[in-house]
Amino acid sequence: MSESTKSRSHRSLLLKDASELMEQKSVRATFRISPEFIEALSILSGRLGLKQKSLFDYLLEDSDSLIAIARSNPRENLEKKSRIQKTFVISKKSLSSLENLLSEVEASRDDLVEYAIQRLLPILLKERNQQKSRETVLSEIAQHFEHSIELLRKIEKSVGKDDPLYEYYSAIIEVYRDAFDKMENLVQQGKRISKLRMEKFELE
Repeated sequence: MSESTKSRSHRSLLLKDASELMEQKSVRATFRISPEFIEALSILSGRLGLKQKSLFDYLLEDSDSLIAIARSNPRENLEKKSRIQKTFVISKKSLSSLENLLSEVEASRDDLVEYAIQRLLPILLKERNQQKSRETVLSEIAQHFEHSIELLRKIEKSVGKDDPLYEYYSAIIEVYRDAFDKMENLVQQGKRISKLRMEKFELE
């Protein structure tokens, strides 16, 4: 390969990389969508450790699925009265995908965003079931923790606070207490998903 060919190839790669970087550039976009959908995005981004921008990239990536959903769900069947305005930070790529989809279907940009978020239903159901399981387990852990506290009191009465046995077990309880507080906080945060109206995410 000649030096000129190598140079052109190198420039081509640089331009391609720059183009990909531009697609990931963040932009602000405002949509009118249902509060439940806004809440779902917030919950899942926190639970999955993802930015909402990344969630939008994922949801808008499969354009064929969105087109099929939009064509099978007439706009007049959509519930729009409860929609509220919300500004999101999304990638330029996601915004371009939305604009391209508008030429393929008879739907507004807001409709397409709702269709995309509706695709989160399987993940939402899985997270809700996981939340129920966590609440059940935490209840059992709480009972065990209370029994451990009672045992500590018995040890204190038997050998006193200055005894090494009490000190060793007391140290265990402190670690247990810290872990239990974290588990309790985790379950408390998860209660948000239990309040979601899941029927909102069901596709016709």
